[in-house]
Amino acid sequence: MVTEPTLRDRLRGLPALTGDLPEVDPYTLPADPVAAFEEWFAAAVDAGVPEPHAVTLATADATGAPSARVVLLVDVADGAWVVATDARAAKAHDLAANPRAALTFYWQPLGRQVRLAGPAHLLDPATTAEDFLRRSPSARAATLASRPGETVRSVAEMTAAVAGARARVDREPGLVPPTWQLWGVRPETVELWQGDHDRAHLRVRWTRADDRWDRHLLWP
Repeated sequence: MVTEPTLRDRLRGLPALTGDLPEVDPYTLPADPVAAFEEWFAAAVDAGVPEPHAVTLATADATGAPSARVVLLVDVADGAWVVATDARAAKAHDLAANPRAALTFYWQPLGRQVRLAGPAHLLDPATTAEDFLRRSPSARAATLASRPGETVRSVAEMTAAVAGARARVDREPGLVPPTWQLWGVRPETVELWQGDHDRAHLRVRWTRADDRWDRHLLWP
């Protein structure tokens, strides 16, 4: 009798860290982790990594209960990694109650991760409005129509709401909803992680000390 493989068997049989993984000399990385991130991000774009700006944002609520979701990076400015949200969304509630966050990028074709964590802060209204208006009309309409976290009764209800919001965007192209927010995460630690076929993974971590960065290697 043939026994079907268990989920554990399937997981154990899947390959990991496939492909042509780059070699990294940690001593040639920039002393500034923002510059190091920008180098790796450019390499991910040049390598054709799908959606390299997708990042997992992890937050915790006032009780410490964690939550994570994938969002898109908006910018890296003034030493902060910037993401967007609606003030009514769970992640915004978490950040308001517990303004700390962690971000993780994973660029699978290169076997690379970038991890960072630190305090979060709201960006100013002018920067927030500019970001919203640079979004596509469809993205702006979806935000205007949305009621984050609430139950929707049907797909038809949602479709109708988005269509109505798109008509409003066309009528009022300068409209910015008051609930739109940008949050910047100014990390206390930044880590660049390069996977290795032999599992001798390279980990380079920057730790903020006052207004400077200390850089060191970590065991995998």
